[in-house]
Amino acid sequence: MMCSFHAPSRRELLLGSGALFAWAYLPKVARAEGRDPRLLVIVLRGALDGLATVAPIGDPDWVRLRGDKALLLDGAAPALPLNSFFALNPAMPNFYRLYQAKQAAIVHAVATPYRERSHFEGQDVLESGLAKPGATDSGWLNRALATLDSAGRVEAGARNAFAVGPVTPLVVRGSAPVLSWTPPKLPPATDDTAMRLLDLYRHTDSALARVMEERMGLAAIARAGGMDQPMKNGQPTPGGAARVRAYFAEATGAAAKFMARSDGPRIGALSFDGWDTHAAEGASSGHLADLLGALDGAIAAVETGMGDAWKETVIAVITEFGRTARINGTDGTDHGTATVALLAGGALKGGRVIADWPGVSEAALFEKRDLKATTDLRSVLKGLLKDHVRVSDQALVSSVFPGSGDAKPMAGLTA
Repeated sequence: MMCSFHAPSRRELLLGSGALFAWAYLPKVARAEGRDPRLLVIVLRGALDGLATVAPIGDPDWVRLRGDKALLLDGAAPALPLNSFFALNPAMPNFYRLYQAKQAAIVHAVATPYRERSHFEGQDVLESGLAKPGATDSGWLNRALATLDSAGRVEAGARNAFAVGPVTPLVVRGSAPVLSWTPPKLPPATDDTAMRLLDLYRHTDSALARVMEERMGLAAIARAGGMDQPMKNGQPTPGGAARVRAYFAEATGAAAKFMARSDGPRIGALSFDGWDTHAAEGASSGHLADLLGALDGAIAAVETGMGDAWKETVIAVITEFGRTARINGTDGTDHGTATVALLAGGALKGGRVIADWPGVSEAALFEKRDLKATTDLRSVLKGLLKDHVRVSDQALVSSVFPGSGDAKPMAGLTA
């Protein structure tokens, strides 16, 4: 069914963050091959700075581009060498360990077909799987599930671990039945969640937008004065990063335990908010480093929670677009284009950075401001769906990612 642009509500943004939405069936073809694959898709809402996550240390224009904010092997916080050209953010030692064990891979300079810079439209394209926003009310992952022959529903005991949720993100909406689970403790809404809600309400409810702006201004004053921070002996206590790390790990660890069960779901999706780093990004020691550390811990929690099923698991970490190649005047980055897709799991053919590198010289940047996209994210997702859970080529083009004939499935991602 066709519908107008899917603008997420406040309830969707808050309840969708961190919730696991899982398919309650087993893929029949994979089971017939003697495999029992798991696929977990993690959406990072707010747009990930791919250059700060995986730095092109071998590019001669890298230091010129980011100056003292450029991650380097000999920097104050040394980056982790992936090969002679790329290095990983030092906040991700667990992902680095998996990379060295050939259980993690990176696809760089990747993007959806979307080339504007609206979070809502970018997330709509990311989750719908279509080339432009506003074209459908179903998501690519649900449509992929709907094409799979089932080897049977999970047992009732596993279903009892889930509650059918009232709100689901677009990526898992559709005809295939999906179960959901939400961690008992949700984190407070982040600043970028509020900004994206404000952007939404400016177009749909101007009166509410004005109230939000006033409340956000008061909140900023409170933060500047330390009034909204936990206090101990009259001093603000650290721990915001620790709470985010604990929340990420709780959500993914629980998801893994559900999916690892012999009678549990096999394909799931969840999302994490907070990646809209317009100011004080802090790639090596700051907000982004804290977020990447939390993501790193979340991946570790999946590995632990999966147990023996880890060897048949793939995690795909994706986001709506990248961020500007240059640091802005507030030590942050603005909405951009290409970024990275992070892959992990025992079923991967890892230990690789896959990139048709465009370069970061002035002439090479997209619109003279962004990393240019050279790989279609749909190719990456198609490759995983085809080789890991056995979605057919015909289904990938006709129903999962309609109109994506030029984005061929990326071969060889899985072992």
